[in-house]
Amino acid sequence: MPYAVHEGVRIHYRIVGDGPPLILHHGFTQSLKRWYLCGYVEALSKDYKVIAMDPRGHGESDKPHDPAAYELTLRVKDVITVLDHLGIDRAAFWGYSNGGRIAFGLAKYWPERVSALIIGGHDPYERRIPEAARFDGKNAGSFLDILLLRLNMDASKMKPERRQELLANDFEALAAAQQDEPSIEDVLPSMTMPCFVYSGERDPFYPQVQRCVPLIPNVTFVTLPGYDHPAAFWNSGAIVPQVVSFLRAAGLPPESTDATADATTDAAPVETTASTAADATAPAGDR
Repeated sequence: MPYAVHEGVRIHYRIVGDGPPLILHHGFTQSLKRWYLCGYVEALSKDYKVIAMDPRGHGESDKPHDPAAYELTLRVKDVITVLDHLGIDRAAFWGYSNGGRIAFGLAKYWPERVSALIIGGHDPYERRIPEAARFDGKNAGSFLDILLLRLNMDASKMKPERRQELLANDFEALAAAQQDEPSIEDVLPSMTMPCFVYSGERDPFYPQVQRCVPLIPNVTFVTLPGYDHPAAFWNSGAIVPQVVSFLRAAGLPPESTDATADATTDAAPVETTASTAADATAPAGDR
């Protein structure tokens, strides 16, 4: 099982395919297996060297129980450590949910290592964990129920196998990782690399995602009508063709190659709400 090691913490990754490197970074409570199960790896690996990674605290990576181990710069440096381990100077990066937070962190701390950013369901603004949601991880069931409530998910409608997958997490590590997030919105005007930002319109974080888009100089913004936070990830057919087109326009891979924009099935209608920062419209009111 391949690992890169950052200051003693092992970061698990898998590589499939050949072409320009593309890192996939999942969100909170998941593992890199989700990129496989939802069809991303199969669709993207025809044209890209797909590097799916488990962030610290998740999947097959090490799981520290010390909250200090989950400071943003450490988690962002985990990505750089994987690139260094593989001898890759620059890569495109796709982060969903908490992986989107890492994408903004890369833009802030290591922009020279990024060829393009795909950011789903996240924003760079301050987020504070509600007091009622602060747990020590000792009671996994309660932790999970509160998390689903924050994401507007009905726990009673979750498939048993999905709930069991979530309950397999190390919840003390997740409790350490679940922290207040200070704003890093100052990075937005400096994000001159090609950026693709998307969100489901029923995602509770959608207004904040909309708010940040006009401040990014080089951005494509896509709304997934009717999708909530989990659905915008699980339904890869709704977003992969859009991302492949974006990457091709950014020269990844060069347009002379055959990018597989139609590799996924059952694509949902997609509302493209902006192609440049100047065209994007922020919602009324402050976050």
